Formats: sequence, structure tokens, C-alpha cells
Amino acid sequence: MAETVLETAGLTMRFGGVTASDNVDFKLQSRELRCLIGPNGAGKSTFFKCVTGLLTPSEGHVFMRGQEVTGWHPHQIASLGVGIKTQTPNVMDALSVHENIWLAARRFFDVAEARARADDVIERLALGPIARTDLGQLAHGERQRVELGLVAVADPWLVLLDEPAAGMSATDVDRMTTIIHEMTRSAAVVIVEHDMQFIRSIAETVTVFHQGAVLMEDHVDRVMADETVRRVYLGKNA
Repeated sequence: MAETVLETAGLTMRFGGVTASDNVDFKLQSRELRCLIGPNGAGKSTFFKCVTGLLTPSEGHVFMRGQEVTGWHPHQIASLGVGIKTQTPNVMDALSVHENIWLAARRFFDVAEARARADDVIERLALGPIARTDLGQLAHGERQRVELGLVAVADPWLVLLDEPAAGMSATDVDRMTTIIHEMTRSAAVVIVEHDMQFIRSIAETVTVFHQGAVLMEDHVDRVMADETVRRVYLGKNA
């Protein structure tokens, strides 16, 4: 049987009288790709923040490879070999693309290995033409690719991505889709995303959030065809 690499049990997050995440049970297997979707305010982002350590849940538990990590900080979770890309990544705008990716690799590998891994990621993500450019000078789509490189260079066994396709060109999205599929050869991947075209191109299993709870979890084709999902998220004409 495939190993369960990420699991939540009864995960609940309250903000005053508002329940943003409501008793969510979730399981992800090794090398599985899962997309989380839902309308604004559905609870998917809150769930993601609880899993990545940006929020400590009010109730429930988070497990990674059977180890409880509830309430851990993001850097503690990352130290387990988990790659995290949030909407506000920890990057250094005054350093070049290569320097940023090399520093990300250097956290886990010696100098020579970090350099080799940085060069490999830069080639795979077609970042060569901007490798010596300071990150602060890049367009948004280019930054998104670099941020994915910061995750990929550490060779994580679990990857958590928050809206990786936001603001990217069609070419960049195609390139990112290829890299994410490559990641699933050795890692499980969770993606929170609004871009439905991207979801259709990359997803197999989709988890739909609505009003803080899991509304449906199934193959992307069945999710897209479901009338309830179309009503609460996609709209009647989707």
C-alpha cells in the first residue's frame, strides 16, 4: 500500500465566531498530486495555512509521514523535507536568481552539491537567460518560476504550492505543469489554485472546499461535471 504522507484529522480553525476550516479529514498518498479548489472564503487557504504552519488550528491534528506536526512553524515543517511555496515567499530581491536558488539548496547540501542542483533546476525551468538577474527586477511570472525552483532544488518528498500559476503566461504555465509532473516521480504535491484551465491540465484527484468543509473529492472530470460543484464554484455555464 502507498504511504500516507499527509493527513489531517478533524482539522478546525476558528476566527472568533467564524469557522473557516470545519472538521476536515484529509489524506494524501506518496507521489499523489492533489488540487484544492473552492470559491473565495471556502476554507482552502485556511486549511493550507494550517498544514504549512502559518496558522495553528483551533482543533484537530496534522500528521506528516505519521509524525504529528500540529502547531509547528513553517521552517520546522520544511526541515522534514517538505517544500512550501506560499503567496508571500521568503526570497531576496537584491540577490540574483542563481544566488537565491543556490542558497535554498545550500540549506540541505554541501557547496558543490548545492551548485550542481541549482544549475540543474535553472536548466529545467529555462531560467538561464535571467540566472544572473536580481530577483527584484523580474516580472511576476518569472518570479513564480523562480519560487518553484526554490522548492524543487531541495528535492522534497512533499510539496505544498499556493496558487503557483497566478499571473503566469501560457508558456510559463506549460513549463510549470511539466516540472510539477516531474516532481510527482518522487514527491506528493498539493496545489491550491483558482485557475481552472490549469487545474484541468494538471489534476487527477480534486478536493473541493465549501463553507470550510470538504464538499467533494473525486477525479477532476467528475468534479467538473458535478451539478453542486458547478453551482457553488464554477457557475451554471462552466
